[in-house]
Amino acid sequence: MLTSIPSELVAFLESGISILVGSRDAHLRPEFARGIGARIHPGGGELTVWIPSTTAERTLANVRDNGRLAVCFAAIDHRSFQFKGRTIEVRDAHPDERASLERYRAAIAQHWGQVGMPPRLTHRMIVWPAQALTLQIESVFQQTPGPGAGAALGRPRRGKKS
Repeated sequence: MLTSIPSELVAFLESGISILVGSRDAHLRPEFARGIGARIHPGGGELTVWIPSTTAERTLANVRDNGRLAVCFAAIDHRSFQFKGRTIEVRDAHPDERASLERYRAAIAQHWGQVGMPPRLTHRMIVWPAQALTLQIESVFQQTPGPGAGAALGRPRRGKKS
């Protein structure tokens, strides 16, 4: 069953918080890459996340092999959500998307700066060249520590089953 991203989460997810993109290989060995930006598609059933081409080779190989991804968004106050689904597109980031990725880097530098991470270190994070991964959302989970951690969120959405 597919799930849509609740509309009240869109601004939070696109705000410049930490993004981790998880994949696995054919032997179920996990791999992750640092996300460097995200965009929620209209309707909330898909999201695009960008990862640096030079540091995400294994993640990209896993996605091309099996298409499965888990994307975790987390803020410094530990509010976090995980999205799981099937990758429906892998492409080179367009040159006109570069400015958005650089804005993400500036936003996360400010975000992490609130807990003492020097912005000069965050500004060293690679954002270009990048790959864009579009994920068809199948499930959304609350991951914020507490009694609701791990609970499924969202509402059923009609669509193709994977």
